[in-house]
Amino acid sequence: MERIGILGPKGTHSEEAALWLKKFLRTDWRLEICADIFDVLNAVKERRLDAGLVPVENSLEGSINITLDTLARSDTLTIARELVWKVRNFLMTRPTADVKAVQKIFSHAQPLAQCRKFLQKNFPAAEIVATTSTARAAEIVAADDENFAAVCTERAGKLNGLTVAAQNIQDNPNNSTRFFEIRYRPRDAAPIEHFDGDKVLIICQIDGSRAGSLCDVLNEFAKRGVNMTRIESRPARTILGAYIFFFDLETDAGDDALREAIRAVYDKSIWLKNLGVFPVVSA
Repeated sequence: MERIGILGPKGTHSEEAALWLKKFLRTDWRLEICADIFDVLNAVKERRLDAGLVPVENSLEGSINITLDTLARSDTLTIARELVWKVRNFLMTRPTADVKAVQKIFSHAQPLAQCRKFLQKNFPAAEIVATTSTARAAEIVAADDENFAAVCTERAGKLNGLTVAAQNIQDNPNNSTRFFEIRYRPRDAAPIEHFDGDKVLIICQIDGSRAGSLCDVLNEFAKRGVNMTRIESRPARTILGAYIFFFDLETDAGDDALREAIRAVYDKSIWLKNLGVFPVVSA
């Protein structure tokens, strides 16, 4: 039985997504709760877990930096799958609470931002408190004050004896989060030559001091018909002004075009990593 790491405690969006994916893939995964996203990735890197399911980007609030930064610094982590998860946020309270009297609202920073308009409209005087996860927010509300509320998953609320005060409170009904299934890949594994998946993710650092260097890299994809669905930059953590770039590429252009494009980008980069070729599923 494979052990799959997720952000805990029980009831997070990560757990809900993992439970859905487990059912979709018809696997017998055993989900392992981890304290934070870095712990998930580190446990996979050290081979204490077989895989991890971690968020990488939200459609409203952008990238999850700890996921990107950890992938960039690792030589042994690879992406096995992408899951696009439709986010549903709930306002949960203790059963005896007066919703109109709520004074504090707890949640992870991302859901709080995703529900900003709803909270400002309905609870303008409430104190907004960020927690380590949505599930932790539910735990706090369950253990503390009648005038507290949590923005969390319905499962997190019910696990802690809370009731639904409002459902689907995200500001945008199309709110989604991308998750990566991360696995270990040995440093001496054969280079990826075949692109039997929906996407490939490469990371590279280019010479930002040279005018047009990023344009030159992008042109290598464009002239071979390789479609780029996402580009992200992050500090290289070396000197001020040095950046690394993440490129999500579709595989429709075929093996030859992708091999040539990645090789050409490698030649124009200080370093380059291929994080894997993977399928994309949506829930």
